[in-house]
Parts: sequence; structure tokens; C-alpha cells
Amino acid sequence: MIKTTTTSKFSRLFYIFPLFVMLLAVSNPSYAESKQVTPDVSVIDARMTENEAFNGLNPKCPEELRKKQKIVQVKYYSYDNRIHEGQVVVDGELEEDIKTVFKQALNEHFVIYSVIPISDKHFRKNNSWDDDLSMEANNTSAFNYRMITGSTTRLSKHAQGRAIDINPFQNPYIKGDTVLPTGSTYDPMVAGTLTADSPIVKTFLRLGWDWGGNWTSYKDYQHFEKPRSNATKK
Repeated sequence: MIKTTTTSKFSRLFYIFPLFVMLLAVSNPSYAESKQVTPDVSVIDARMTENEAFNGLNPKCPEELRKKQKIVQVKYYSYDNRIHEGQVVVDGELEEDIKTVFKQALNEHFVIYSVIPISDKHFRKNNSWDDDLSMEANNTSAFNYRMITGSTTRLSKHAQGRAIDINPFQNPYIKGDTVLPTGSTYDPMVAGTLTADSPIVKTFLRLGWDWGGNWTSYKDYQHFEKPRSNATKK
């Protein structure tokens, strides 16, 4: 996650839904208009082509790294009590892990607000991918060539496509007085919140992933990552 200090009035209004998602099981009125409904199938949150999914990618991203990424189609149960279809862009080595976790989440009706690649126009600032906008929209995403929160030199596991953030508003980043996204809270009783007892968390751990909710110096409840064998933790 990347911390910013300013957000336009438009962005705050556009993404106001997550502030009330714990009380209302409805879609963001503005955002919902952009979702397509396919009769007898599901709500389509994302159906990007490869060009669309990587459009606007940070030009500093090495081409070799970019080629390792794969668009994974997933289905999930959302806050409107319907099945949705979205996409996760992730290192191709992790495709089966992602499919396993999302299949479990769907079977258990674990609610996920949206799963849309961060290249989507709603998550752009100055035409660049913006993690803050994705988080404020309570969007689940993975690949994003960027630095870790609070650093200008250290790449996040998201930059490798080896990390995913799930339901940021229910599962915030907490370090001291800093809570991201702004306005979010961590309440294990709220639907879509991840805890140590969550089957999804246990499955990620069984598959060799690390969970930010287990970290001691700070908590990143939304965050899961799977380093390569010789990689260091985020």
C-alpha cells in the first residue's frame, strides 16, 4: 500500500460507499453503474484484455517481470448477495493458489466487494495506477509495480505480482496512528473481515503465503504475499 496525503473531493465522493459498507449491503451507486449484469450468470466487475490490464503500467517495470504476470479470472460472492466475476493480475506461478482461495471464498460465501485490476480508470491518478484509490474503493488487487508503504526505494511484493490485498476497508493497514485506507476500521465481526481463524487465511498459510495480520511491528490485515524461496519479506 502507498500512503498519500491528499485526495480530491471527487475521489472521496466517488468512493464514499466503503465508509458505510459495514452497515449497508448495497453497491456504491456511482460505481455500480459501470458494472455489467449478465442474466443467469453473474455481475461482471472486470473483463479486461491483456492490453487493458497492463495499460498505464509504471514504465520502470522490467519487461521480463511484466511477462511473468497472468490475468486470472475469478468468481466471488459480494455484498449485494450475488456472484461476481473479476480478475486478479498475479505472477503466473501463483495462478492455482489464487484459484484455490477464491473457490473456497465463493463456496463459503465470504464476501468480497470487487476484484478489478488496478489499471482500471477509476484507480488512476494523473493516469498512473494509484493504490490509495483502489483501497478507498474497497477493491481487491494484486500486481502493481510500486514501492512498499513509507519507502521510496524498496519494492513491494505487489511489484512482483506475488502479493494480494483483500477487502482493504475491512482489513486495513495499521501502524501506530496510521490506518489505511483512511476511515477504515478493523472489526472481526464485520462481514469480509479476515482473522486468524478465517478458512481463507488458513488456506493461504497452508499454500506457503505470509499474512500481514501475523506481523508484529505493524498489521496489514488485507495483505498476503508469497515470496520466492530466496526473497525477503515485504
